[in-house]
Amino acid sequence: MSIQTATDEYNLALRQGQKEYRERIMAELSPYPAVLDELLPENNTDAVVDVGLVEIPSERIIGTKSAGRTTAFTASFRPLLDSKSEFAMKWINLCDAHLGDTGITDPIACYEYLGDFYVQEGNKRVSVLRHFGAPRIPGTVKRIVPPLSDEPRIQAYYEFMDFYRATRLYCVQFRRPGDYAKLLHHLGKKSGEVWEEAERRTFNAYFHYFRDAFCALQVPPEEALPEEALLLWLELYPFRELGQLSAAELKKSVAALREDMVAASKKEDAVKVQTKAEDTTKATLLERFISSGPEHLNVAFVHQLDPARSAWVLGHEEGREHLERVFGDRITARSYFDASSPELAEQSIEQAVSDGAQVVFTTAPPLSRATLKAAVKYPKVRFLNCSVDQPYSSIRTYYGRIYEAKFITGAIAGAVAQNNRIGYIASYPIFGVPASINAFALGAQLTNPRAQIELRWSCVAGTPQADLLADGIRVVSNRDAPTQAKMFLDFCNYGTYLMNDRGDLIPLGTPIWVWGKFYEFVIRSIFAGGWKREKGESTALNYWLGMDSGVIGIRLSEKLPEGLRQLAKILERGLKDGTLDPFRRRITAQDGTIKSDSTHWFSPEELLHMDWLCDNIVGSIPDDSQILPVSQNMVRELGIYRD
Repeated sequence: MSIQTATDEYNLALRQGQKEYRERIMAELSPYPAVLDELLPENNTDAVVDVGLVEIPSERIIGTKSAGRTTAFTASFRPLLDSKSEFAMKWINLCDAHLGDTGITDPIACYEYLGDFYVQEGNKRVSVLRHFGAPRIPGTVKRIVPPLSDEPRIQAYYEFMDFYRATRLYCVQFRRPGDYAKLLHHLGKKSGEVWEEAERRTFNAYFHYFRDAFCALQVPPEEALPEEALLLWLELYPFRELGQLSAAELKKSVAALREDMVAASKKEDAVKVQTKAEDTTKATLLERFISSGPEHLNVAFVHQLDPARSAWVLGHEEGREHLERVFGDRITARSYFDASSPELAEQSIEQAVSDGAQVVFTTAPPLSRATLKAAVKYPKVRFLNCSVDQPYSSIRTYYGRIYEAKFITGAIAGAVAQNNRIGYIASYPIFGVPASINAFALGAQLTNPRAQIELRWSCVAGTPQADLLADGIRVVSNRDAPTQAKMFLDFCNYGTYLMNDRGDLIPLGTPIWVWGKFYEFVIRSIFAGGWKREKGESTALNYWLGMDSGVIGIRLSEKLPEGLRQLAKILERGLKDGTLDPFRRRITAQDGTIKSDSTHWFSPEELLHMDWLCDNIVGSIPDDSQILPVSQNMVRELGIYRD
């Protein structure tokens, strides 16, 4: 290969470098590579670890160790010095070697910090190899390890180091803790399981195939990274399909998920929580006349089970019946049962759309993936999933602020607990559940300052109700009644109840779900011309409605003493009109920290993501290793400690 060819390549690289320099200056960005010495704190205490020889992803080489020859290159290591310079001659000789028989064989030397690489020796080798599109560059690497802190990026980096020990992969660099565990789950791999060379090569090839499709969308890195986008894609499609889809098919599937990928990757404001139901019943005649809403709606309900086997489904079916009573022939409502697996869920939703559904409610969190997949495929259909805090902009999610009614039943329990001990059976350690436990505990303190809540979980091994009663506890809070039917309270397997001296269970009261109110709110909103999704909208909307909207209520037992009934009614009025907030008081957590000094208002996001317990609660939140297999999917979907 002639020197003239190498010289021509330098001149081409120089022109590209000059163009990149001008573009970055106009964008008010530094035109030069980053300098690691300038990024590290002055009194740096980071540890340095020899990693050895690494096949470095070339796009992750972003800077130099020191500022020595930084101005000779652009940020992407294109040359900037004149073609007659000594620098240019060395670049040309390296280029000639690369294009010749010997190639560039010497590895570069560099430092790695938070997944990015900074060259100590071999800048021109990087420049030449990147000019010719080398995907990986061999280098001897020293890793600078920052001290562990609460910063999400640092926590994610420590998880990366565990991931790298097993995989020897640098190509994915997540910014949030937990994402490496999610990736391993999607790939069917266990944490710490060592990868074979063939697995590494396959993942590298598939990931770069996906990255090319994602990068074609030109999503800014501050909005979403390719690896973050891949996590959402893998929620809907198996990893093996990356090797089966054509480039056009892959680009289409990625493009359809663009806004959802951005929403799922947001660190802040990923989910907008709506806590109020707008009143559309008071619209003026003129507003109704000019409304762009439909005249008739086909509404579908997709359930995991059927009402004969599931009280939860029965409650949502009562909601459908409420819609039919309220709207009459303005709607056609149809239910689809037994969507008990991902495949059956997809089939049921497909059937609903085929039957003409314009609004589809899927009534359980495990149906969210199938719902999202259908929403991407049918953007004109409105999809809602009964879950909370799901960061997807293509579907809306909905749930109830059950903690408000739990506060009332806690107050009742505190008043009747003669030995100050109250049992509480929680369902799953998922979003919103700790808030309900804490609200119940605070309600009990309202009427009994000495009340202690003994916490058990139905999702771990054991028989919590029998264990509590056998332990001498006479007041127990169990599951919330899934419907308004009186029989669920009378069963004493739901709500809060008291065991008397004869061993009889006496119902006291229970929170109830009034799904018809929520469904009515959504359908009225659509009839009024609401729910217009803007193109490019990447904020997920979650409805989290409470007692003020009628979605959450409370049923009191006929056996409840009249004084307690009046107290419950007073608390209910305060919660409905907003004059009462269970958490606006001095609150101390189990570890002694003050969570509220009585002036603090908890935001909906803070309440949903609560992961601590009040100091009058005996017990803890179980971790993943304690969760029964039958409950793990729910916890993985909505758990406060996801993955």
